[in-house]
Amino acid sequence: MNNSCRDGRPRPSKPSKARQRLFRWLKFNAVGGIGIAVQLAALAVFRSWLKVDYLLATGLAVEIAVIHNFLWHERFTWADRPATRPMQSLLRLAKFNASNGAVSMVGNLGLMRLLVGELKLNYVAANLIAIVLCSLVNFLLGDGFVFEAGENAAATST
Repeated sequence: MNNSCRDGRPRPSKPSKARQRLFRWLKFNAVGGIGIAVQLAALAVFRSWLKVDYLLATGLAVEIAVIHNFLWHERFTWADRPATRPMQSLLRLAKFNASNGAVSMVGNLGLMRLLVGELKLNYVAANLIAIVLCSLVNFLLGDGFVFEAGENAAATST
């Protein structure tokens, strides 16, 4: 196989899997950074303005951020693995909510209970700590379970 283009320039090589995963992780974190702002804003509205209990406010804020993040991950982070039909996208949303949502919800609520309820940390600082601790697990679940690479090949061959 010839490794050059017709005009003699070398063909651009495909990035290695490690490089692709690093780039995807950076995109994941960019979406997550916006999701953090969404979650903190929702938490502030529920807790400070509406005077909702901090645990219920955290749960509602997490779910809003989970839905926000799913929409961006599907269209940006894992755009190279598009859903081939609407039902596949709905299945992904269910998988994302069950995996990333569960990790975020259980992790955030458990850590908030510990950090705010027991250790008396500020609820915003505690929420930031919880978000950071859950993010790596969520990336791995997103990449290997929700937006799995082989999913599109199997879906298009049936």
